[in-house]
Amino acid sequence: MEARKRKGKWVELVSRGLEGGTRADCNYRRKPTRATQMSLQTPQQPSFLLATLKADSTTKTLPQRCLDLVKIIDECHAKELHPVFPWLVETVFGSLDGVLAGWNLRLLQARSNDYTAVMDFLKPSGPMMKLVYKLQAEDLKYEVPVSFLPAPVKACLQEGVLPDCPLFHNRLQFPLPGLPALNLALNPFEFYMFNFAFCLIVPKPLPQPGSSVSDSAYMKLLEMFLHYFLPIQGSVPPSPFQDPRGSVSTAPSPRSSSLHTPSSLLKHHIFHQPSANADPSAQEIWRSETLLQMLVEVWLHHYSLDMYQKLQSPQVKEPFSPTEEHVLAVRLLVKHLHCFSNSLREREEPRAEQHTHTHSSPMDEFKRVAVQRFVQQKLYLFLQQCFGHWPLNASFRAVLETWLSYIQPWRYCGDTSPSSQQVAEQRTVPDKWEPFVQENLLMYTKLFQGFLSRSLRTELLQSHNALTVLRVTKVFSHLNLAHFIQKAEQLFLEPEHVLHQHRQPRAAPSAGGAGSYLSPSGGSYLSPSYLSPRQRVMSDSVFRVKSHVYALEGQDCQYTQMFGAELRGSVMKLVQVVAQARHTATRMLEHSAAASSNSSSSGSLWWRLTAGLLDAKEAESEDGEQSLRKTGEMLERALENLCHIFKLNQAQVSQLVSGLDWSQDPGTSGQLPDCIQGENGLQLTELGRQQIISGLRRFDIQYQGDPELQPIRSFENGALVRLLYWLSCWINHQLHGPMVALCSRPDLLGRLGRYYLTAGDGAAAAARLASAPLVTRRYQQHQYQRQREQPRLSLRRLASYRTLLALLLLYLLAALLLSVGPASSTALILAGALLHGLFVVTLGDKLKTN
Repeated sequence: MEARKRKGKWVELVSRGLEGGTRADCNYRRKPTRATQMSLQTPQQPSFLLATLKADSTTKTLPQRCLDLVKIIDECHAKELHPVFPWLVETVFGSLDGVLAGWNLRLLQARSNDYTAVMDFLKPSGPMMKLVYKLQAEDLKYEVPVSFLPAPVKACLQEGVLPDCPLFHNRLQFPLPGLPALNLALNPFEFYMFNFAFCLIVPKPLPQPGSSVSDSAYMKLLEMFLHYFLPIQGSVPPSPFQDPRGSVSTAPSPRSSSLHTPSSLLKHHIFHQPSANADPSAQEIWRSETLLQMLVEVWLHHYSLDMYQKLQSPQVKEPFSPTEEHVLAVRLLVKHLHCFSNSLREREEPRAEQHTHTHSSPMDEFKRVAVQRFVQQKLYLFLQQCFGHWPLNASFRAVLETWLSYIQPWRYCGDTSPSSQQVAEQRTVPDKWEPFVQENLLMYTKLFQGFLSRSLRTELLQSHNALTVLRVTKVFSHLNLAHFIQKAEQLFLEPEHVLHQHRQPRAAPSAGGAGSYLSPSGGSYLSPSYLSPRQRVMSDSVFRVKSHVYALEGQDCQYTQMFGAELRGSVMKLVQVVAQARHTATRMLEHSAAASSNSSSSGSLWWRLTAGLLDAKEAESEDGEQSLRKTGEMLERALENLCHIFKLNQAQVSQLVSGLDWSQDPGTSGQLPDCIQGENGLQLTELGRQQIISGLRRFDIQYQGDPELQPIRSFENGALVRLLYWLSCWINHQLHGPMVALCSRPDLLGRLGRYYLTAGDGAAAAARLASAPLVTRRYQQHQYQRQREQPRLSLRRLASYRTLLALLLLYLLAALLLSVGPASSTALILAGALLHGLFVVTLGDKLKTN
């Protein structure tokens, strides 16, 4: 009786907290305590099974727990597994707030002992997915707080606007009185895939050194999901349990939500609710669509068009910063989607040649529109933000390859496809890909402009930057591609009256029309029958390009042509920078070869041996020369590609590079970057900044502080440096007076003391101070003179590996040739050092005078 009263009171509270048509839905909890807590149909007592699993999670190993879970999933009923599911999902993928790490799938590598057990449990045909299907058959719901959704979706829901993605239609659950948080009620498959996708964007610790992000358990599991639910051949295997809903892609009911729906957002979904007698593939297609939408929404939909336009200001902080791992997962998705869509093209081409037509299955319709409908706009904004805000380092390669993968769908045809062989052998883009270029014009032109801006701000002498320029120019130099882009730009510039004159609207597709789909901008079109075939093709192409540009940039966008006069100036500047960097690399190689030749012909054999073994810079010189030679070759090929893309002849290139300063030799010249004299020293001009970025000129950056306190070098022993510094300070403190008196004497002893106890040549240091940018020379000169006036003993040279090896060789030679002990050898070495000082002091001045 007591339980019945509590239940009646709970239902009464729910009824008072809901409005209109939502009062009949009782899928709520009174006090949600976690982000991933489930929405129960009725209040339940604590699950003994769940308590047992939680206790085992702290005592058993991961493979043992997987075996136990397999038995539980097979033997228990869905009602018993209902409270276990959200806890298990959180245990696997971690909590949405990042507090719980879960099984750390992003850090789990194949060499781990747990890897095989985890992958067998989580694979698409494994026990975990069996649990999802078992719960899916019971039509259960689980809650996800709206606060964890991407910013544009969250803003729409909080403002009462229906989101653009149908995945979130008819999912909103209003809170009880006193609970301000909004939640989405997702079915088990949606809930599972949301947590899987969200796991990637939760901040996690960096992977261990030597481990590859692409080989993690998460990436392998993603690849399995894509191949299983977005199959290149065949359809998705049916669920082992009957799903009473049939499809989750139903149109939103006007009674189920109080959200207002603007006309621009009322878009029909491509798949309708299948009937009981429908094709089985139509019953199962919703899983493929749900997986794709969930990955796109969670990974890419962090920027709306309005937000993107606001973020163009450098003062606005970016709300979301993707990681390299995140971008690599997006690239994997893009590559698979191209294979997924191209598998339909490969089947339709022979049919088109034979003029035969067959009925399209729901999977075929999904393949036809998957990239353009679900991915294009969100990926475009995502890449735009990455191009504008990604650091100027080698990690940008992941973003670049994602972009290049999207704009080259012909790379992901079957290996035996004629088009694939044509591109590989002749580097020619077949004509059949021209509509794709038109439908994705901004992905080629606008993002190329972003790449151009980045390239002008990077140092192309670094191999990874030179490689990015080569990769992009190689792609755009494909035959026909530049022609397709130019033609698409001309279509976009067609007057508006041509579009309105040739386009005739048609009725929106009915709910049963699975084969009809919309244009990228959300409308549908049909060319009038009175137009000739060529006019109809022209009309379709114009509409295709314009609808694409307006959908991605808005109706008031200012389009900049890739082959127009405005962008050509930036292209010419890039040609100059590439030519300048290529010349600098050549001159640096020549200087390095000359320096190697000089060093090989001078000096004793043992000294060259010790220098080659111990000096880190010299040890890496060969690798540096090879990298520099490879960089020069990449820049040479990139320059050729730029000339091919933008139709530049040799005379134009010669005219561009004729004004460059070729007199600078980076190896021998001390010429500074272009500067102006300011109050506090030299200040860089814009030309000087470009010279430094391109590697043509640079400042002679050297340590100008106390030589005893400079950082420990790679050829020094750190422990000896610290020990000898402490010993030097103690000696200088104890003998400060005698050393000052010795250095003050005008005779031979005074000069010898100054040679050993004071700083070296001051002329070179003064010259370095004069060429230092933005320094207060008066202060540094005062500090330098102060150091020179204070005689002190420096023992730091004894910490050099080279010096230590030389001393060891001297001791060995003395023992072998002279048969003397360590003490006598030390005396001989000190005597030799004294004689060397006497020679320099007595004869050095005379040699300089002569």
